[in-house]
Amino acid sequence: MKATRILSKAAAALVLMGSMLAQRPPRDPSQSPAALPRLKSGTPQTYPPEQIQAGAQRFAAQCGFCHGRDATGGESGPDLTRSELVARDVRGDQIGPLLRAGRPDAGMPSFSLPESDLNSIVAFVHNQMDRFATLAGGRRTVEPPDLATGNAADGQAYFNGPGGCSGCHSPTGDLSGIASRYKGLALLQRMLYPSGRPALSAPKAVFTLESGQTVAAPLVAQDEFSVTVLDPLGARQTYQRSAVKVKIEDPMSAHFTQLGRYTDGDMHNVFAYLDTLK
Repeated sequence: MKATRILSKAAAALVLMGSMLAQRPPRDPSQSPAALPRLKSGTPQTYPPEQIQAGAQRFAAQCGFCHGRDATGGESGPDLTRSELVARDVRGDQIGPLLRAGRPDAGMPSFSLPESDLNSIVAFVHNQMDRFATLAGGRRTVEPPDLATGNAADGQAYFNGPGGCSGCHSPTGDLSGIASRYKGLALLQRMLYPSGRPALSAPKAVFTLESGQTVAAPLVAQDEFSVTVLDPLGARQTYQRSAVKVKIEDPMSAHFTQLGRYTDGDMHNVFAYLDTLK
């Protein structure tokens, strides 16, 4: 129950952050790519509906994990409906060479696709760009500049001081280069509620026996009254807190506590500081 309330609080913090961003007055277009009018194909291009549909399937299978199934950005790839390369492309003359060569420096592999599949993907991407260009307003996602409102020096002071972050983290250790691995909203999410890769150490329960010896076991669940762990054979065992001496060691606990302490300014300042660790 307690863990559920904490998780709900973490989710609420992210929702609140999104709400605050949505309520802000529009910025000067030069300050945020999200405020700029959407790009559209520089050369008008039309494609048969069946080719676009086939392209949607091929794109989802080959490109969707990184760029999202709708080409608006995903796990690690950018929003292709805002891509200048796509806007310049004329029936694959830009997209085709990029797909075949890949971008190893950016983690994009090369693809060896039949011409028909390549043409279908091109048709789908152009259709998506032009379709989103017709929507009212330019904003659809949270762009990194939208979050760049904090002061990095103040964030560093909070990180090393009242925030207590430096007790577990180091800018030259586990956080080295974090801003190169996570950008924008992904970095904020990693900061508020760490998940993904590299994975954090799993929580464990440390029992103190009558002899004074301690025994640790992987934690499965806990509440105010009981603790459930995995025994050496992988079976679940539940113990009443009143009957055992147990301490929970969870690397996430400090983050849960911190969610209740952050002010809006602290949150943006720490984010600004982490964004300098490239």
